[in-house]
Amino acid sequence: MAGSGSNLLVGVDIGGTFTDCVVLDAKGRITAAKASSTPHNFAEGMIAAMRVAAQEMGLGFEEFCGRIRVLTHGTTVGTNALIQRKGAKVGLITTKGHEDAIHIMRGSRGVTSRDLRKVVHFPESQKPEPIVPKRLIEGVSERVDCFGEAVVALNEAQVDGAIRRLLEQGVEAIAVCFLWSFLRPAHELRVKEMVRALAPNVFVSCSVDIAPKWGEYERTTAAVLNAYIGPVMAKYLGNLDARLKSAGYGHPLQIAQCAGGSVSVDKAIASPLLTLDSGPVSGVAGSVYLGNLMGIEHIITTDMGGTSFDVGIVYEGRPQYSFVSNVAQYEYFLPKVDIQAIGSGGGSLARVDSGTKTLQVGPESAGADPGPACYGKGNETPTVTDADVVLGYVNPDNFLGGRIKLDRGKAIAAVQRLADRVGLSLLQTASGIARVAEFKMADIIRKMTVEKGFDPRDFTLFAFGGAGPVHASVFGAELGVKKVIVPQKEVASTWCAFGAASADVLHIYEQADIQASPFDAARVNRTLEALAERAHAQMEHDDIARARRRLAFSLDMRHKGQINEVEVLLPEGRLKGALSEKLIARFHSRYEQLYGKGSSYGDARVEIVTLRLRASAPTPRPALKRARTLTRRVASAALLGRRDIWWTEQKRVVKTPIYDGARLAPGNRIAGPTVVETTDTTIVVHPERTLGVDAFGNFEIEFKG
Repeated sequence: MAGSGSNLLVGVDIGGTFTDCVVLDAKGRITAAKASSTPHNFAEGMIAAMRVAAQEMGLGFEEFCGRIRVLTHGTTVGTNALIQRKGAKVGLITTKGHEDAIHIMRGSRGVTSRDLRKVVHFPESQKPEPIVPKRLIEGVSERVDCFGEAVVALNEAQVDGAIRRLLEQGVEAIAVCFLWSFLRPAHELRVKEMVRALAPNVFVSCSVDIAPKWGEYERTTAAVLNAYIGPVMAKYLGNLDARLKSAGYGHPLQIAQCAGGSVSVDKAIASPLLTLDSGPVSGVAGSVYLGNLMGIEHIITTDMGGTSFDVGIVYEGRPQYSFVSNVAQYEYFLPKVDIQAIGSGGGSLARVDSGTKTLQVGPESAGADPGPACYGKGNETPTVTDADVVLGYVNPDNFLGGRIKLDRGKAIAAVQRLADRVGLSLLQTASGIARVAEFKMADIIRKMTVEKGFDPRDFTLFAFGGAGPVHASVFGAELGVKKVIVPQKEVASTWCAFGAASADVLHIYEQADIQASPFDAARVNRTLEALAERAHAQMEHDDIARARRRLAFSLDMRHKGQINEVEVLLPEGRLKGALSEKLIARFHSRYEQLYGKGSSYGDARVEIVTLRLRASAPTPRPALKRARTLTRRVASAALLGRRDIWWTEQKRVVKTPIYDGARLAPGNRIAGPTVVETTDTTIVVHPERTLGVDAFGNFEIEFKG
C-alpha cells in the first residue's frame, strides 16, 4: 500500500501506436517512457509503459506503484468502441410519440461546416448507421411540459413491459430520455430504479444525469452514446483499477476527461461519455499548467501525431470550450475543451487529384500499419513523413530515438512516383507535400482563432506530438504568432501524458432554466446553490477536503429570440441587485468579441438558458525546475554533425548543422536553418528563425522581423 513515501504524479495516455507514461517526482524531475499500444487489451500497453518508467527510475514495478500519489489515465477505449462500432447492444426508452427523434436527427445529418468537402457534396452524404435500431426503441406514456409540470403521469405498467421486452432481446444497456426531463427528472430516475430492480447488471444511462439541457435530439444522443460505451468502459476500467491495486497502488485511479481535468474511476464508469477526446484535451491541460508557470496567458496548442492534427485555444489562462460535440455524425450535449482536428499527420497520404491535377495531402492516413512507405511494410503511397525523410528533416536512423529504422530508399521511390505525375523534381514534390500539410494546419488554426474573435498574432504557439515540432516553424510563421514553444524537450512527444499527470480534478454541472431579463435573482441563485450542493456531494465522495475545492460559475446567454448562446462568466458566484446589469454588459462584450463590434443589440431583452458550475480541486504537484543560470555558449558536444537538407526558402540543399537536444543548455541560442534531435521528436528550424532554450528547459522558436 502507498504510504508516506507516495510522492509521484503519473500520467498515462494511450495512442494508436504508442502508450506514453510521464512521471513527475517531488523535485520536479520528469521521466518519460513509451511502450507499444495493445489494441486487443489496452491495459497491457498501459502496464508495460509504467514498467518502462519504473525501470528508468531504478524501481521495481510494485515499489513504483506504491510510491504513486496520483495516477491519471487518458483512455481511447470508449472512442475506439464508437468508431469501430464495438459497443453494447442498447435499448432506448423515451416519451411515446417521439421514438424516431434519434433517427430523424438534425437537418445537417451531423455534417459540420469545418468539413468543406462534405458540405459541398452534401446531397451525397448519408445518415450514420443507427446505434439503436427502431426495434430496440420503446415509447411510454408520460409528459412533462415546458414549465416542468407533469401533465401526464409516468405509466409504470408500460415502463415495466418496455424493460422486459428489451431484456428479452438481449440488450446490455438501456438509455432513458423524456421530453423536458431536465426540468423534472423524476420520471427518468424512476425508470432507472425499475431497470435496476429487474436487471441489476444492465447499464442504465439517463439524459438528466449526462446532459440536462434544452434540445431533445442532442440529449437523446448523449444518453444513448453513454449507454453504448458504458459496459465496455466499465469492464475495462474495473479490471484496470483492480490490477493496479493488486500491484500496490493505494489511491483512487483518476481518469482524464474531455472538460480538461480528471474524474474518479467510478464517475468515469457511470459517465464514460466524459472520456471521449480526453487524450488531446490532456495536451491542452498540460499547456495551461506550463503557461501559468511561464506567465503566458494566450496559447494555441497544436498536437500532430501520425493521423491527425489537433488544435486547442487557451485565452487568459482558460481553455476555450464547446458545448455541442460531434462523433460519428451524432451531435450531443457535453461541455468539453474545444479541440478541432483535421486529417493532417505524419501518416497523411499525398495524392494527385484526378479532376484538378493538383497535389492533395490527407485526410486519409497510412496509420501505424502499414504506415508510411519508409516503414517498409508495403505502403507505396507517399506520406508527410516520407517527404520529411526525403527533404532531410528526419534522420532515418534516429526516428523515435532509433526505435524504428526508416528506409530512405522506399521514401524516395514513393515520392518520385508522385513527382513523375505532377511534373516536378523529387525535392520540389517532397517540399510541396510538406507545405500543403503545413498550410492546412495554419488554416484550421486561423479559423479556430478568428471564429472565436481572437487574433493569432496575440498568441504563443505550443507544438507537441511526435510530428508537431517538425512543421511548427512553418505554420507558426504563416500565422504570425509571437513564438513557438516545444515543451520540455524530450517530453514533447508524450505531452498529453504530461497533461494527464498535471490535470486538476474537475466536475462540471449544468442546469437549463430559460428566463428573460429582468432576471429573478432568487430564482437564479436557487439553481446555482443546487449545482453547488451536487458538486460538494461528489467531492465528499471523492474524499476531497473542502479547502481544496474551487467553484466557478457561468451562464449561457443569448438575445431573446435567438437560438445560439454565448458563455458569460459569473465570478461573483451569485446574482445580486445591480449585478444583473453588469452581467448583461458582459454578455454584450463577449457577443461582440465573437461576432464583431456593433453586432449586439443593447435594447433587446436577454435570456439566460443554462447555468453551469465547474467544480475543481488542484492536484498536488511540484513546480518544474527553473535553471538558476543561463549560458549563451553552446557546448561543442551538442553538435552531432551536418547533413544535406532541402530548404524551400533558399531553394537548394544546404549542409545543415544537427544538434543533440539533450546537450543544449538553458540560455543557448542557435540561428536557423538547423535541426535539433531529441529522443522522441525532431525540431526543424527554418531560415530566418532562431532556436533557444528557456529557463524551464523548453525549446523556443522565434521569428525575425
